[in-house]
Amino acid sequence: MSETEIPESDRPGDYPHPRETADFRGQADAESALFDAFMSGRMQHAWLLTGPKGIGKATLAYRMARFVLHYGSAEVARAAGAHDLSVPQASPVFHQIAAGSHPNLLTVRRPWDDKTKKLKTVITVDEVRRIGHFFELTATERGAWRVVVIDSADEMNTNAANALLKALEEPPANALFLVLSHQPGRLLPTIRSRCRTLRMTPLGVDDIAALIADAEHRAENRANEQRRKFSPTPEADRLLLAHLCEGSAGRALSIAGSGGLTLYRELASLLVQLPRADIAALHAFADKAGKRGAGETYETMIELLTHWLQRLVRAGAGLDPGPDIVEGEGAAMRRLAAGGSLDRWVEVWEKISQMTARGEALNTDRKLVILNVFSMLEAVASEGAGA
Repeated sequence: MSETEIPESDRPGDYPHPRETADFRGQADAESALFDAFMSGRMQHAWLLTGPKGIGKATLAYRMARFVLHYGSAEVARAAGAHDLSVPQASPVFHQIAAGSHPNLLTVRRPWDDKTKKLKTVITVDEVRRIGHFFELTATERGAWRVVVIDSADEMNTNAANALLKALEEPPANALFLVLSHQPGRLLPTIRSRCRTLRMTPLGVDDIAALIADAEHRAENRANEQRRKFSPTPEADRLLLAHLCEGSAGRALSIAGSGGLTLYRELASLLVQLPRADIAALHAFADKAGKRGAGETYETMIELLTHWLQRLVRAGAGLDPGPDIVEGEGAAMRRLAAGGSLDRWVEVWEKISQMTARGEALNTDRKLVILNVFSMLEAVASEGAGA
């Protein structure tokens, strides 16, 4: 496999990578915080960008990297009339970063394992140690910025985290760390204390729908260039995806790219029938989602199922579970939640997560896992129905 064919752990399927993305929506406050800090001349050397996965942290990080490497100083940016972190798309810096070839930008992420032919499950210490070599090798003209993007810090193992802490403690002049974290509470407190935290919030439905349209337009153009077929999401489905992904554009693109909306409709149509799901339809669904070679479909199905159960618990707590994507699912959630204790549904949600993880670890037949999951759901629903 050539270097250009190696999968990137931070690329959302066939959609543009965050470093290639010029559009940025829904995070004006976060962008202003970075812009104002740079323009003040008192730029912190390390920022911790936090918030749920897929809300634009990586897009903002690369947007900031482009800005810093394009302008270099607040004076130059001010003279150019900069008012946000955008830079001209014709800029050489824009193209170099999009291509992953800018010499003063380093991205640290899960690497490819040549032995297993898969991405590693963690960011290793060797990946983080590249930061030291990067600073040694990029000692260019005086005053030049060097930017490190960590995507994401949650994926570092213990040794990698300690290596990052050392790098943060001894940064060279004009070094900028942009550290992404979906769960900052799990990071070393000493890493958090050496960064300025920038909390980002879930996106609005309209912003996500627009981002889906933008990303799919670029993905379609890219597919045409490579003479591949690309099927964009129908416009009517974009708002449904936006509601389904709960503020995460990345999750919306992941669901769209794996045919997840159709999968969700099939899954929810079975769930609303609980405690008596249609046996033939259930087996057909399990055949589709659990067949060999359909790993992405299976993973999406598990994610959608846990999301549905979260909405059920929310409905049982008197909160809005969100709009129906399948007719009657909100009413079904309230009916199932009212039939028993919420603790029981939380328990089954946790058991399903454990069951599916154990099934993958033991290479259990996925269709069997799906059928066992539904058997558990039917049992809990029957308890509430008094069956």
